[in-house]
Amino acid sequence: MNADGSGLTNLTNNWAADTEPSWSPDGTRIAFTAYRDGSGEIYVMDADGSGQMNLTNNPASDQWPSWSPDGTRIAFRSERDGNGEIYVMNADGSGQTNLTNHPAQDHRPSWSLDGTRIAFSSDRDSQGGEIYVMNADGGGVTRLTNNPESDWAPSWSPDGTRIAFTAYRDDLWAEIYVMNADGSEQTNLTNNPAWDEGPSWSPDGTRIAFSSTRDDGNGKIYIMNADGSEVIRLTNNPNGDLSPSWWGP
Repeated sequence: MNADGSGLTNLTNNWAADTEPSWSPDGTRIAFTAYRDGSGEIYVMDADGSGQMNLTNNPASDQWPSWSPDGTRIAFRSERDGNGEIYVMNADGSGQTNLTNHPAQDHRPSWSLDGTRIAFSSDRDSQGGEIYVMNADGGGVTRLTNNPESDWAPSWSPDGTRIAFTAYRDDLWAEIYVMNADGSEQTNLTNNPAWDEGPSWSPDGTRIAFSSTRDDGNGKIYIMNADGSEVIRLTNNPNGDLSPSWWGP
């Protein structure tokens, strides 16, 4: 859809679920998770929905694709080694490589603007989840959040200075938080008793799209300013709308 919610168009029409879209940096392609071939595969298609192709072709679950800023690679989560790991592959599906190689559950990768780092969530140090960052080759893993509840689904701001993420805190359901890229100044943006999740930055870094159940109990797509103000509902459908991904010049 357009950034104001107009022009809503169905790109996939398959009996199985297609979820978690991620735009290529040049706006010509969309990677997504599809369950049409089994447990979950990373697919890619042209921006108009044509040319849909399975990139991972693995019997284990592959999910949550994220394009590198130069468009040459896609990070994703895979359970092919027995637990969730962050993998990276070339944009054509070749060269699939495990970056995390840890017995915990690692998921939801997000690239930094310069392509040198990947943020992700993991339960390796807690019962819930925390936000971590690592170098693009898997080295230099650093924990950014340290909260007794779960933090997950990081999304790096276009200028690389901030990371938005979903958090269970404040005796509320999931909320959208933002922090500096070093983990400092963690701030609740939504502060709503409903479920708010899946932040995605606008290309200019001034707004964040997210999904919320605040109006009718089903997920809808909203946008807000990057400071949490001026929340606007974009979709109005009786079923759930989830996992926004923003692209623009």
